[in-house]
Amino acid sequence: MKGTLYLCATPIGNLEDITYRVLRTLKEVDLIAAEDTRNSIKLLNHFDIKTPMTSYHEFNKFEKAKVLVDKLYSGLNIALITDAGTPGISDPGEELVKQCHGAGITVTSLPGAAACVTALTMSGQATRRFVFEAFLPTDKKERNFIIDALRDETRTIIIYEAPHRLIKTLHELADVFGQDRILSICKELTKKHENVMITNFGAALEYYQSNEPRGEYVLIIAGKSRETLLKESRQQWDSISVAEHVGMYMDNGMDKKEAMKAAAKDRGISKRDIYNELLYNEEV
Repeated sequence: MKGTLYLCATPIGNLEDITYRVLRTLKEVDLIAAEDTRNSIKLLNHFDIKTPMTSYHEFNKFEKAKVLVDKLYSGLNIALITDAGTPGISDPGEELVKQCHGAGITVTSLPGAAACVTALTMSGQATRRFVFEAFLPTDKKERNFIIDALRDETRTIIIYEAPHRLIKTLHELADVFGQDRILSICKELTKKHENVMITNFGAALEYYQSNEPRGEYVLIIAGKSRETLLKESRQQWDSISVAEHVGMYMDNGMDKKEAMKAAAKDRGISKRDIYNELLYNEEV
């Protein structure tokens, strides 16, 4: 009989945030696969858990996943834990889960702490729709591509960042989103010095130029409003005249009536306004 892979969420700071179910599972499984055994042993010792551990991290995730799948296939039950939070979220657990499903191994997730959701719910930003980007890529080309793709994102954006890269990242994001874009900067979640600062990029940069970033950060960035998107869409037509705008559509096969209607929609004005502008130009 095949074993089961248990994705066990561990605390992101406060040790009291672990669940009874996770504690019981960590004690009952045959093996615990940990992202950093040196870090996880502190957690296991705190709760007097004696289950054997093995390392499973970013640099061995493909080959080690095969080894763990073989163990699961032979009947062992394995718990996967990350340094903090829920396995599979911005960590190598994603690969192990994928290989388990490919091998027909049962995978179940034991819910618990996740920094992205914890920060979002206390950020004061919109929570109904959001996009999670975790840590931005280190490769410059890929990083710029991701940031540029977020330029017109209307959902709330969640980004992780380390203290030594925070100021650089805030500069890069401000260049795309603008100094006035609102964001919440959450740090040291669930810990003694937990803090949420609701600000904008300009003020955040000014603050951290004088206050050295410390702790782990989650940036919760307000999405671009639909009103702003619509305004920007309409502004792009300011560079050409109404006559040129209508003519562009007529050149593409529209009759004059439909071209006027399309131009009016682009500019956010009435068809009558388009007609009057064309008539005025003809008279002039």
